[in-house]
This record gives sequence, C-alpha cells and structure tokens, in this order.
Amino acid sequence: MSKFGVMRRNEALLAEQLRRSVSSFVRAIRQDTGTTRSAQSETLDLLQRLGPMNVAALAGKRGVTHQTMRLVVAGLDADGLVQQIADPVDRRSRLVAISPAGDAALARERQARTSRIEEAIRTSLSSDERDLLRAAIPILDRLAEPMG
Repeated sequence: MSKFGVMRRNEALLAEQLRRSVSSFVRAIRQDTGTTRSAQSETLDLLQRLGPMNVAALAGKRGVTHQTMRLVVAGLDADGLVQQIADPVDRRSRLVAISPAGDAALARERQARTSRIEEAIRTSLSSDERDLLRAAIPILDRLAEPMG
C-alpha cells in the first residue's frame, strides 16, 4: 500500500474513533443528567437557534412528516414551551415560536450537562489532561465548521 493509502486509512480510523468517542461522551452525559434527546427537545433547540417557523418548515428541518410535527408542536404548546404567533407575511398562517418557558427548559438542561461535564473534568482529569483538553477545543470547533 502506498504512503498515501496508509495515511487515508489512518485518517479513517481516527475519524471513526473520534465519532465513537464523541457519541459515547454525549450519550453518557445526557443519560447521567436525564436530558436525553427527544422530538420535543430537538424541536425546541431548532426554534431557539433559527427562530419562529411554521409547522411545515419545522417538519422539513427535522425530516419528519407534517402530521408528526403537528403532534410534537401540540405537546409543546400544551406544556407552554412554545407559542403560536401570526405570520407577518401571511396573516392566515401561524408560526411556532419558543416561549420563555421553553427557553428556560433548554437552559436548565444545558446547565445540568455543563455541571456534569465540569464535575467529570475536576474529578477525572489531571492538570496536564485539562490543558490537553483545553487545547483540543479549537481543533474540534474547526472540525465542526461546514466544509465548503
């Protein structure tokens, strides 16, 4: 195998190890904090990041049917986590927006996960390991940027 082929195989192995490690890390933190992903939490996160949108747009962004999203929105609305507002472009249509209670719920979940990660860093990592982790964050951020 050529030197280039060996490098590609090593990069593929590194990519798989990183994917597995990050997935396990995220799954463990979510399980430990009781903040597992759900259709409702993913929809709230989407609304918080992208702003109000109609049910059809939400369904498209989440890759689910219109009917499924209508049920998710109804549950969020019943819990007071979203509010429906008039569409300024089409007054006959309604937009779904995250409510202050929805913002607060997401903030609580994020804080729970951050606290759990902080505890793990404090109790499980040496000072040198914390420095390595700190140095890796910009690299991970760069890998998360869209390719193009």
